[in-house]
Amino acid sequence: MNPSAEAACDDRPVIAIRRRSAQRSARRPSRYAALACVLALCASGCGLSAELERERDPDPKPPPSPIRTTPHPATPTPEASPTVLVQQEGECPPSGVRFGTGLVDAAMGLRAMSLTMTNCGDRPYKVNGFPSVQVLDKTGAPLTGVRTVEGTDEVPMAPDAPGPKAVTLAPGETAHAGLYWRMHVEKGIYLRVAPQKGRDFATVRAEDYLDIGPENILGTTAWAPQED
Repeated sequence: MNPSAEAACDDRPVIAIRRRSAQRSARRPSRYAALACVLALCASGCGLSAELERERDPDPKPPPSPIRTTPHPATPTPEASPTVLVQQEGECPPSGVRFGTGLVDAAMGLRAMSLTMTNCGDRPYKVNGFPSVQVLDKTGAPLTGVRTVEGTDEVPMAPDAPGPKAVTLAPGETAHAGLYWRMHVEKGIYLRVAPQKGRDFATVRAEDYLDIGPENILGTTAWAPQED
């Protein structure tokens, strides 16, 4: 074999090996680059939803914890009896006058309530003296031992009551009187009222209950014209 042919035979394997080695070397960076791209895509995909959430709400706040509230029990009030016949709203009794009450004023155990009488008829109405009042419970029965007196002398700490004067109410006009008592435990719900003793009475439900029974005194003041 001549030297040039031998050299050619020696060179062929070397050239082939070098090409394969170069191909492997070229493939490895490509694989590494592809793997890096896949990992980067996975990482960006995993954090995409979190990133979008941060953009929508850059300052997220935890949901408020539920607050438990305990309802305050309502103060029980005595129920009116459906069997008690009371003066109806807007009705004018045959007597020509209708009655009403105010709310209770309280101080140092003393109680006070206003009583009103309005001429709902079509002629003048005359009265001179103190109202006749009886306190009834929720069934319409009189409270045990509650006594009504003219004046306020028997009710400790009650203001002095002026003497009676003649009052004439024109149609639509109103007179008022005061009711005074000391605080007790039994509740009065209704009042049976007459303009004065011997006249027709009407039963009204008080705007507020009277904590007056048992064994107590209800002081009254005389009728006086209602001031405007």
